[in-house]
Amino acid sequence: MSTGSEPVTIVGAGIAGAACAVVLRDADIPFRLVERGRSVGGRMASPELHGRRVDIGAGYFTVRDRAFTDVVGRWEDAGLARRWTDTFGVLSPGNSPTSSTGPMRWATPGGLRSLVRELLGDIGVDSEEITTVPDGDVVLAMPDPQANRLTPVPDPVGYDPVLTVVLGFDSLTLPFENAAFVNDHPVLEFLADDGARRGDGASVLVAHTTASLAREYLDHPDDAVAPVIDAVTEVIGSTPSWTHVHRWTFAKPVSAHASTFGCVQNRSSTLYFAGDQWSPGGPPRIESAWRSGSDAGRAVVDRRRR
Repeated sequence: MSTGSEPVTIVGAGIAGAACAVVLRDADIPFRLVERGRSVGGRMASPELHGRRVDIGAGYFTVRDRAFTDVVGRWEDAGLARRWTDTFGVLSPGNSPTSSTGPMRWATPGGLRSLVRELLGDIGVDSEEITTVPDGDVVLAMPDPQANRLTPVPDPVGYDPVLTVVLGFDSLTLPFENAAFVNDHPVLEFLADDGARRGDGASVLVAHTTASLAREYLDHPDDAVAPVIDAVTEVIGSTPSWTHVHRWTFAKPVSAHASTFGCVQNRSSTLYFAGDQWSPGGPPRIESAWRSGSDAGRAVVDRRRR
């Protein structure tokens, strides 16, 4: 059994990995956080496009978890997060636009990635491609199909792909406010007014495709831009002046695990699994990924202190 003296390796610096790292840091458990990408955040990505940050992964976040409320309160006080809207438009071919009210959705002036950076603070991140499970205790904070490449995941959850197409306009008039779910459409699933979401009024629309469209163009995502432009033009009546496409091979879990994290014990180490797919009782959310990473971190702490 692990003596608890060697560092824990956390693989993945999305919000689940960041939340786990915070728990280990606060408990004085040695660890190493590793990320293969060029930046932290995972699917909370917000690259700079045409001079401003654009959220190209998760579209927003909700706050239902009581402990997560405290974290969000800190973000709100610091001006990193703001209440956005509880009402989205609903679009479907051949029907007039309607709307749907749900929980308050939160957005970020500086992009969702800024929240992961705030969580990490001065925690360092090693840029490294992990191809085999490291020695010692390991937390795999990533989608199950990615973790499954390294080691078998207990009852792995499948994922749907999504292509995100960002469209910039000279001016933008929409048949909905803030964002819209698109139902029964062969190309579009969700549209977000990024200027409204970010609060700067920019004429930037973010389109998320259906999983079926994404599968068709997964190996050549640039070719998906034309059908997305056609679909968006049909909805809003204008064409973009620039576009950007991003491929998410593992965008959305198609189901959820019955616990907030996974754990497999070996003779000399323990493997933990975390991410938004570990979301019992509800669909995957940013807050469920935070909860998963936090609970996995506490499990590591409890085991190390036995």
